[in-house]
Amino acid sequence: MKSEILYLELKSGFSDNGPAWIGKVEFSKSGRTLYFNNSALKKLKKPGIYANHFDIETGEEYWVSGVKKNGQDRHWAGGGKVMIEHDSIEDYLKLVDFGTVDEKFFDIVDIPRTDKSRFNDIENSPINWEETNNTIQSWYWDNNRKKFSRND
Repeated sequence: MKSEILYLELKSGFSDNGPAWIGKVEFSKSGRTLYFNNSALKKLKKPGIYANHFDIETGEEYWVSGVKKNGQDRHWAGGGKVMIEHDSIEDYLKLVDFGTVDEKFFDIVDIPRTDKSRFNDIENSPINWEETNNTIQSWYWDNNRKKFSRND
């Protein structure tokens, strides 16, 4: 499975100062889903200026991009330290124009590997239909929008 060092920032509930990480992500076979920090982030079908991926469990939106050589990955209006995965530091330093991780800008953290089978079960689970107000309906996440299905 392909992996890459990327910058990820939570956008839901934040402007440009949400929690942010730099670490190794793994991709699905299609490349539309990436796995990081025990989450599965699917690429938005219509990415915007604030987010380009969403969490398939929670619907939270994320900005995901490659790391910048100058280390200025945060939006110019944002702020706060970026968490960097301890196991990725050596590979990260090969990508940027500086030789050490400055702890004024980064927190070094351990990030757990993701159990991808859990998300396979979520995305391929049968639809659970519910009866509400004399209609049968179900909901699911699609392109970060909670969608309802009706079975009349």
